[in-house]
Amino acid sequence: MRRRLALHTWTLDATPLAEALRIARAAGWDGVELRRLDFKRAEESGHPADSVLDLVRASGLPVACVGVEFGWMWSDGAERTRLLDVFDEQCRRAAALGCATVMSPVDKDRGDIARAVSSVREVGDIAARHGVRLALEFNSQCAQLNTLAAVREVVARAAHPHCGLLLDTYHLGRSGASLKQVEDVSPAEIAYVQFSDPPRTGLEPGKALDRLPPGQGSYAFGEFFALMAAKGYPGFASYEAPNEAAWKRDPADVAREALAATRAVLPEDGR
Repeated sequence: MRRRLALHTWTLDATPLAEALRIARAAGWDGVELRRLDFKRAEESGHPADSVLDLVRASGLPVACVGVEFGWMWSDGAERTRLLDVFDEQCRRAAALGCATVMSPVDKDRGDIARAVSSVREVGDIAARHGVRLALEFNSQCAQLNTLAAVREVVARAAHPHCGLLLDTYHLGRSGASLKQVEDVSPAEIAYVQFSDPPRTGLEPGKALDRLPPGQGSYAFGEFFALMAAKGYPGFASYEAPNEAAWKRDPADVAREALAATRAVLPEDGR
């Protein structure tokens, strides 16, 4: 089965969304992943946030995933209410675009795990109302939920059918997760996949704007994608590679080169 590949808009962050969509389609990407920021930028430029929906529909690109705003795990009061409203809004937008997946990183700071579990159940109910599933991403550079094992525990304890794991090769690599740990994840747990290559050298704590195309860093992509194929993961794999040097280059070259590098590391039956 050919692997469907999406371009994450953060990868072309310095490029206006309409142009990024045109570039993604011309380069041959199968879909696109949208951020909460894409909608906020539309508002800041004087357009309705939902104008993004029309823009994406006009591009003809399927939407692989829609991002929410993190911070809902351990927030309180008015900020929690705002974040849950944002979560609901982004789920609505995903459903309107025919997209079955929303994603959120974990909170960056520390907090009570039982509360995180309760929050996952709460947002899982929101996702369920819109017919979408949350993919929860651990962040290798955050204070507490910075490993695959840690976020697996939260998702397992929440046991919500509309919540699963987001596997991101960048954070898997930077956290030191082994391929055996990835192999141990059951197919039912996997909600979504993102990928980019961590640099071999020069890593800085807290810095994550250094992501590279497959084959330019240290991650074992051939083995990873073979595992995803063996598990029967049917969804998109999204190239999320924010990189300050890449943002200064021609975005069409960045998109085209990244797709070629990705196809080069896919198993033969996934190309």
